[in-house]
Amino acid sequence: MQSQTLKPILVTAIPAFNDNYIWAITSKDPSITNKNKPIALVDPGEAAPCIAFIEKNELQLCTILVTHHHPDHVGGIADLKTYCQNKGWPLTIYAPENSSIKNIDVRVSEREIVNISALDVSFEVINLAGHTLDHIGYYGNDIVFCGDTLFSGGCGRIFEGSPKQMLTALTRLTDLPERTHVYCAHEYTLANLTFALAVEPKNAELVHYYNQVLAQREKNVSTIPTSILLEKKINPFLRCKQAEIVNSAAKFSGTNPVNELETFTVIRQWKNQF
Repeated sequence: MQSQTLKPILVTAIPAFNDNYIWAITSKDPSITNKNKPIALVDPGEAAPCIAFIEKNELQLCTILVTHHHPDHVGGIADLKTYCQNKGWPLTIYAPENSSIKNIDVRVSEREIVNISALDVSFEVINLAGHTLDHIGYYGNDIVFCGDTLFSGGCGRIFEGSPKQMLTALTRLTDLPERTHVYCAHEYTLANLTFALAVEPKNAELVHYYNQVLAQREKNVSTIPTSILLEKKINPFLRCKQAEIVNSAAKFSGTNPVNELETFTVIRQWKNQF
C-alpha cells in the first residue's frame, strides 16, 4: 500500500434510494475560500441528490470514483456528466475494468493510484472481487471506500464471485491499518448485527455495539463510517476462526467446518436465508 500523508478532507454522506450512501469528498483546507470548491463523489447511483448537494454547498464536481457496476452505484453517472458539461466543468470518472459501465474516462485496476489533484488527495485501488467480479475499493488518507464488500457487522452478498474470492477481498481490507475508516455504500448495520448476534451471542463487544447502533438508528443517525479495528471485534465474517462462530456454523449446516473458508461459506449462506 502507498505511504500516506493525511490531507485535510471531509467525507459526507449523501443519502440515496432507501439505504444507499453516496460519498462526497471535499476539502477542509482553509486556504480554499472561493465558491465552487472541488468535490469528488463515490458511487453516485442517483444524480438528483448529488446535484442538490453540489448546488446547496456551492461546489464544483471534478471526480467520480466507482467501485462496481450495479445500478445503484452507477445510475447517476450519465446525468452528472451532462450536468458538468453544461456547467463547463472538467470531470474525470474512474471505474473498474468492465465495459458495461458507460461514460467512464479512466478504467483502473489493483495498485493503480488515483490522484484527485483538485483536492490534493490520492487513493490506491484494491481488488475486491467477490460481490461482483469487477469490484474494487479506493484506499488513502486513512479511508477506504469499499462499496458493497465490507459492511459494518456484515459483508456483501456474493452475486458473481466465489466465497473464496469474497473472503480474500475481506482479508485485503482487514490487512489495512486498524485506524482505517470504512465507508461502505449502505446502511445495513442494524440488520447485520441482528444476524451477528445469532452467530456469536457471547461476544460482549458485539452486544455493546448492537445497543449503541440501536440507539443511533432510533434517532436516524448514520452508523457509517466504521473502522477496521471495530469490525475485527464484532463482524462475524471477519472472525471465522473464532470457536463460537465455528460451532454456530456447524449447528446451522449439520457439518463441521474444517477451515476458515468453510466457516465463512456456511455463515454467508446462513445470512442469505436469515
